[in-house]
Amino acid sequence: MIIYLDESGDLGWKFTAPYRNGGSSRHLTIASLAVSPPNKHRPKRLVKKLYTKFNWPTNVEKKWADMALEERVFFAKKAHELRVNYPDDIKYLSITVKKQNVQPHIRKDANKLYNYMIGLSLLNEMSKHETVTFVPDPRSIKVESGNSLHDYLQTQLWFEMRAKTSLTTTPLDSASSLNVQFSDMLSGIVQGHFEDGNSSPWTELRNNISYKTLFF
Repeated sequence: MIIYLDESGDLGWKFTAPYRNGGSSRHLTIASLAVSPPNKHRPKRLVKKLYTKFNWPTNVEKKWADMALEERVFFAKKAHELRVNYPDDIKYLSITVKKQNVQPHIRKDANKLYNYMIGLSLLNEMSKHETVTFVPDPRSIKVESGNSLHDYLQTQLWFEMRAKTSLTTTPLDSASSLNVQFSDMLSGIVQGHFEDGNSSPWTELRNNISYKTLFF
């Protein structure tokens, strides 16, 4: 299995000002695309279709934040179709934390919170496979807190999950990977619902995302 990951929101803690106007996001979402190797071209194909259909410049990565509502809903509908057509080969997973409810002592090392969220979201799926290639956006990897994310996940798999999964972590920037871009769009769907109440794309896809919430 190959798992691509990206995030929406931030790890800031300033709640005295509005988000995007001096304040931090109130939520942080981490979303992943899990796909079997023979089907990894299918999400890529959908992202390519978006570039063609909506005449996006191909020399610039299209971020979820810059997509119009029509484009977001179209992606959500097509992502839904992918999941329905390939239920055993394509999966969507996410986890969202309500940051204002995170205790002060945890805020002191947000990287541990981040790693815990990824583990809570992905370890069960990872443990089902003999080998997993994990492809996060490198901007999503927090390394300041002791063990790296890779070591944390591998340790949890072997000792806590009792799984024999061999994990390979290969960070890849979303600008270089259409499947990481796909994960960016997934995280945008979930984050948009919780952060802004922009739920039209969420309505299209919610039944096909294995989503968790933390500190709600």
